[in-house]
Amino acid sequence: ADIFLGVPFNIASYALLTLMMARATGLKPGEFVHTFGDAHLYLNHVEQAKLQLSREPLALPTISLNPDKTDLFGWEYEDFKVENYKAHAHIKAPVAV
Repeated sequence: ADIFLGVPFNIASYALLTLMMARATGLKPGEFVHTFGDAHLYLNHVEQAKLQLSREPLALPTISLNPDKTDLFGWEYEDFKVENYKAHAHIKAPVAV
């Protein structure tokens, strides 16, 4: 798991998928638990990671899904609404290959 670039995207993606699956199955979403195998920080991301860790966390945004959608494969971009999203300035980091 690429801790600096990949993991944040993976967490957001799978948390959203959890909400979508709960909607499709009529269940209430619980908590999202993520485990890592081979967690690593590339050497060319160390300074960026230090900068990230020095920042104060911001309040989390909320996401709402179109209440009319229940088909797991029928979602459109417009069916998702993110509110109160605040972010720190972007941190550039090369993709390690």
